[in-house]
Amino acid sequence: MMRSRARCAFAAIALALAAEPAAAQAPAFTPRDESPEDYPAADGREQTFYACTPCHGFKIVAQQGQTRERWNDTLDWMTQRHAMPRPSDNDRKVLLDYLEAAFPARAPRGWQNPFQR
Repeated sequence: MMRSRARCAFAAIALALAAEPAAAQAPAFTPRDESPEDYPAADGREQTFYACTPCHGFKIVAQQGQTRERWNDTLDWMTQRHAMPRPSDNDRKVLLDYLEAAFPARAPRGWQNPFQR
């Protein structure tokens, strides 16, 4: 009787553990809530949108605002650390042209010393 209860308890724990990962998995990202037309019109908008959205929403890109050099560094980082396919030189230029035009560097935010203007 004691062995039977232990087996039942073990089976219940194993079943619960086996079911847990399936419930904990988040669905894969799909950009169905966004489209290129949601973002500033400029040459390269669609290419840039589709280069970024296989891995994450484009909203995260649109929130950035960086210099061309920082956008270039970001592309390097995405290819080196996050397995983004390395764009050809021509494609990279298209991406950088769009990112620089649509999401340029912003003025620094936060406290600014009024005596150093």
